Amino acid sequence: MAEGTAWNVYDALKMTSREIYGKVLAELGETNDKIVGVTADLAKSTNIGNFGEAFPERLFNVGIAEQNMMGVAAGLAKTGLIPFASTFAIFACLRGGEQVRTDIAYQNLPVKIIATHGGLSFGASGTTHHATEDIAIMRSMANMTVVVPADGFETAKAVRACVDIPGPFYMRVGRGFEPPLHDSEDFEFEIGKAITLKEGSDLTVIACGVCALQALDAAKVLESEHGISVRVINMHTIKPLDEEVVKKAVLDTRRILTVEEHSTIGGLGDAVASVIAESGKGCAFTKLGIPDEYSEIGPPEDLYAKYKIDATGIEETVLELMGREIEEDEDWSDED
Repeated sequence: MAEGTAWNVYDALKMTSREIYGKVLAELGETNDKIVGVTADLAKSTNIGNFGEAFPERLFNVGIAEQNMMGVAAGLAKTGLIPFASTFAIFACLRGGEQVRTDIAYQNLPVKIIATHGGLSFGASGTTHHATEDIAIMRSMANMTVVVPADGFETAKAVRACVDIPGPFYMRVGRGFEPPLHDSEDFEFEIGKAITLKEGSDLTVIACGVCALQALDAAKVLESEHGISVRVINMHTIKPLDEEVVKKAVLDTRRILTVEEHSTIGGLGDAVASVIAESGKGCAFTKLGIPDEYSEIGPPEDLYAKYKIDATGIEETVLELMGREIEEDEDWSDED
């Protein structure tokens, strides 16, 4: 962990990603007095309240008014500060979406939007609180960086890294005790550079967020029980996407599966598909995520199973994809 940190790996294994976010932000505030926080009456739920407890004069609660929160964050950024604005993901991308686009992204301001309760993590609270469109919305905005960490350790690294990004930044994390992918912060993390969790030669699974661990678990079973060598890529940064790792996967494995806790329209899958299409190289390709429908209500784990973004669903889809025919000619040496 970082030198001088007030928490350790044993704490992190018991903490949610949003709790770790609050702890790390408070630590950053000790050495960087330009960091301020803005909340729309959700300081406790998003854990930006930890920063407020340490620096009460630097946390601004605008009330239940997400549009105003984004505008205030933009104004603070114009004065030379580095605002962290936190609310639920669905409120950040939709209720405050116009202000994010016009006040923050259009002016290329260094506002760090840390959204919690992303994806299906708010499960039983209802479809209106499921954030299954936020990646698509945020990645479509010019100047915006979009990150979806796999666990609390990646969350910590992303929060530290985003301070040095000159423009707007959007990161979504979950609500509950999502199991950690990593067992410490002892791994390389760079915004815009994917992490290869497992090498493989038959098929590549590209996942983000909680799906990265599910993909890794599925890959281990596929190798041990079916003899299928699966490469697993943790694409924690959706924008800018690591295009080189995608192109290499196409050349090496010829089969690509994307998995995300998000709509299959406009998210990780479409970002990867665009890279493949522009590369001119053919492959068998499938996307897993929420189909073109509004998500059902229920515990997150049940929803992951329904939409096949858990380990079992990924395993089943890989087996189907392995049975799909692809172009026999694998010699691309004469192509550009």
